[in-house]
Amino acid sequence: MVKIENNLSRGRVFTGLLLFALPFLASNIVQSLYNVADMLIVGNFAGTDGTISMSGVNIGGQVTFILTNIIIGLCMGATVLIGQYIGADNRRGLERVTATIITLLIVAALIITVLMLFFKGSVLRLIRTPEESYVESDRYLTVTVIGVVFIFGYNALSAILRGMGNSKQPFYFVLIACIINIVLDIVFVAVFHWDAFGAALATVISQALSMFLCIGYMVRNGFQFDFKLSSFRIYKDQLALIFKIGLPTCIQNGVTSVSFLFITAIVNIIGGVSASAAVGAVGKFNSFAFMPTLAISASISAMAAQNIGANRLDRAVQACRIGTIFSVILTYLFFILIQIFPANILALFGHDPVMIRDGVTYLRSFSYDFLVIPFIFCINGLFIGGGHTMFSLINSLLSSVLLRVPVCYFFGIVLEQGLFGVGLGAPVASAGTLLVTVAYLISGKWKRNAVLQRPAQK
Repeated sequence: MVKIENNLSRGRVFTGLLLFALPFLASNIVQSLYNVADMLIVGNFAGTDGTISMSGVNIGGQVTFILTNIIIGLCMGATVLIGQYIGADNRRGLERVTATIITLLIVAALIITVLMLFFKGSVLRLIRTPEESYVESDRYLTVTVIGVVFIFGYNALSAILRGMGNSKQPFYFVLIACIINIVLDIVFVAVFHWDAFGAALATVISQALSMFLCIGYMVRNGFQFDFKLSSFRIYKDQLALIFKIGLPTCIQNGVTSVSFLFITAIVNIIGGVSASAAVGAVGKFNSFAFMPTLAISASISAMAAQNIGANRLDRAVQACRIGTIFSVILTYLFFILIQIFPANILALFGHDPVMIRDGVTYLRSFSYDFLVIPFIFCINGLFIGGGHTMFSLINSLLSSVLLRVPVCYFFGIVLEQGLFGVGLGAPVASAGTLLVTVAYLISGKWKRNAVLQRPAQK
């Protein structure tokens, strides 16, 4: 067996899930510190108005977040395929899908970079970027778009390692990169006063470091893809499977991210710069607070993929149950923290009293989403492991397009509840999503292996 692989279809389910989830959780928490560090350091050390720079980082970061989330969704197709190939001991399929996903994402990164450099101004105007923070938003977005090949590259390699059951090494790489990111943030923002531009530059350099560390580790440990120019190619059969599994998740992530962009526009209409900065600060905190659930959900997907590939549906279900219990406990602790210390949380991102007031208002209503999200993410992790990403897409469209944005607009603008009303959109949408998720779970349709097309164990 290749050194970097870890077969999750053997041994105790509890131990396997825990040993995979903990490094992955730590990795996600550390990676979330990238943008949190940007907001913290820009909010406290920007050479100009910290609130304006925070707004620029938030708005420019939202656009980059959409691009990254779309690629992460596409990478999910490779993660599931690799996991099932390992479970089924299909080495040829493993080699072909790895070459295909790496080559595909390099091409996608180059195309997206060119397109975004041409249309970034139109995008910023479309989401009603406040005039005061337009320049900072443009600077942040320009730098991150130029460095998108590194962002895509690291996410692709991490997805491959996760499919192979390896979550430890990506944690080590991202930890080193995060430390570099914080140091560069301090130098570029606090010392050089490059504000949003400096924060973006620090993020891109750190992501590039993560990618090259990951490549070096893979090459040294006999990874099946050697990163030589002649090895970059796309296999049509694997490309079709990647799109079959990953495209629904890709669209889902894109639509969900765009829905947040619409919400950003609603917030900009309601409160301008201070509201934008407040929602950005809350978003950065939420990205940190949701890390346990995201990590456990992804761990369930990886474990379910390998076990379903090995025809062990019982172990996949057991992983989902254990993961859901852990996720509920951790996420509910964050909910309690928010209810007790909302102002203290917002004060970490800046000292503007208006920003803190707006942030507390938004966070109070949004936080009820924490009560529902663990169940949705963990059950979806099981579905995705079996390749049922089309269901996740349909459910996500229901949540983000038909529920969240309309509820945010209705409560926030029509009923004039402001940021409190906008915050209500999240828990209302999640409640509707959970109902559909549970109905699909009860139906039993998810038990069919949508990747290898063979019946799973009952």
